[in-house]
Amino acid sequence: MPISRRSLLAGLAAPAFLGRTAVAAPTLRIGYQRSSTLIALLRQDGSLEKALGTGLSWHEFTSGLPIMEALNAGQIDVSADVADTVPVFAQAAGARITYVAQEAPSPEAQAIVVPAGSPAKAVADLKGGRIAVTKGAGSHFLLLAALREAGLSFKDIQPAYLTPADGRAALVSGGVEAWVAWDPFLTAAQRQSDARVLRDGKGLSLYKRYYLASDAYAAANGAVLGTLFGKLAETGAWVKANPAEAAARLAPLWKIEADVIERANARRSYKVEPVTRDGLSEQQTIADAFRSEGLLPRTVDTAALGIWGPPIR
Repeated sequence: MPISRRSLLAGLAAPAFLGRTAVAAPTLRIGYQRSSTLIALLRQDGSLEKALGTGLSWHEFTSGLPIMEALNAGQIDVSADVADTVPVFAQAAGARITYVAQEAPSPEAQAIVVPAGSPAKAVADLKGGRIAVTKGAGSHFLLLAALREAGLSFKDIQPAYLTPADGRAALVSGGVEAWVAWDPFLTAAQRQSDARVLRDGKGLSLYKRYYLASDAYAAANGAVLGTLFGKLAETGAWVKANPAEAAARLAPLWKIEADVIERANARRSYKVEPVTRDGLSEQQTIADAFRSEGLLPRTVDTAALGIWGPPIR
């Protein structure tokens, strides 16, 4: 079923989304997901608040699209990392958002998995099957790309749009034949329920993760974004240099075993970089893929979104 503008903006009044001008708030409001690793660590140690010298408020969401809705409704100022597909869906719904930073590609950090005893040996074997996926997530594009590689279309499967927790439960209970997951949920499923990877993103999806702000906030708060960018880059480098310690800190926050987190983090780049126009080339590929399957309400020019960049020193 096509994803309409209305369904993308469910729960938001139109006037709050269209034409609203954000006003810089004295407290930086950050939207994040449970899997937002770098933001989780910054929230835990308080170093971002100290660096900014201002208050912070934290707002947790189950997936990326609700974060974009809140961002454009003026309910938050900045989003933590969201998958590459999320800005595309938000833009199709009329979002006024600006790229702030990106994490370098991590293609193996998301995959299509099946139960250990599944007879499926390849993605083509899932034809006609029920597959759990989070709507608009990076895993959604991976599913489209993997189906196309297998000679199938989205209409050849039965999508079950579920959150990561519900997707895993459906896989374990037999409610779906496959689940498209991302880390740390992917590694947890492999370790705890013997889920088997049918196809990961290598060669199919770069799987970058992006940090965004509203256009108005980005235009008015360059100094805040510069500090945020610096702390994200510093924390990303620390995670890769200290994998065991990072996993130990994240374990009580995520309620996942530290060894599972360490393995999951090994598949994520956590290299925070400025966003460049040339580096966004796969965004148009993603938009075109969803549009061709009738899953976007309109054609999207992904080059039309703004890009904020840290000052050159």
